[in-house]
Amino acid sequence: MNDNRMDRLNTAAQVMRSKLPAVPEIALVLGSGLSEAFRTPDGGTRIPWKEIPAFPLPTVAGHAGEFWAGEINGKRVLMQRGRTHFYEGYGMDDVVFSTRLFALLGIKIMIATNASGAINPEFNAGDLVLITDHINMLGENPLRGPNLEQLGPRFPDMSAAYSPRLRAIAIAAAHTEQIALKQGVYLATLGPSYETPAEIGAFRTLGADLVGMSTVPEVIVANHAGIEVLGISCATNLAAGVNPDATLSHAEVIETTRRKGAEMRRLIYAVISQL
Repeated sequence: MNDNRMDRLNTAAQVMRSKLPAVPEIALVLGSGLSEAFRTPDGGTRIPWKEIPAFPLPTVAGHAGEFWAGEINGKRVLMQRGRTHFYEGYGMDDVVFSTRLFALLGIKIMIATNASGAINPEFNAGDLVLITDHINMLGENPLRGPNLEQLGPRFPDMSAAYSPRLRAIAIAAAHTEQIALKQGVYLATLGPSYETPAEIGAFRTLGADLVGMSTVPEVIVANHAGIEVLGISCATNLAAGVNPDATLSHAEVIETTRRKGAEMRRLIYAVISQL
């Protein structure tokens, strides 16, 4: 079987290294609407994805499609402004391309953010939620196929996919910043259609608190490559059926992430200062 995945990744990593001002310590992945909410920090270096060979480009509104590299609170950060999704038609190797690039660049910590629907009836639209675990309902695993031995083992352990150490730091930072931070399990579906009320009821039975269409492939690949993961979600709306009178739209997702983005930025910057 002809497998050129590592060739593509190594070429992209070589170009990235030539553009980076310094080797990053932390990767920060910004989900739907959060690129605009976080804004581009002062200084640093912007690297559009179109300048990186083989890098998949996003097709969804609210995903900027570029990296920013620079210092945040004394730490060298590579900020990924947007992401690609499986539902866009990309193969799973493209969905996790940037995460594997992080590993080749030597990054050891990834902070992954996303927008989600709240399944837990105790959650409200706009809540920030610390992801404690996930359920993969995408029907696919990014590690399927020949194992990339250069990155990690054939059968990686996922029992602590979301680092307990980083979660403890996030909880302490939220307390210091006086930010309400809930905790819950994130379930990923294929999309792009939103879920039906019956599906949400089933997911609640499975133990999910949040539902979305991203993040899980990146977290699997990060764990495979030995990258420590922190996941924070913005519950932008109540999932289907939680509020029987509500309808769901991407515009609502973007509006809520813009509204709550400053608070999430304050929380994440506080976390970064402790890493």
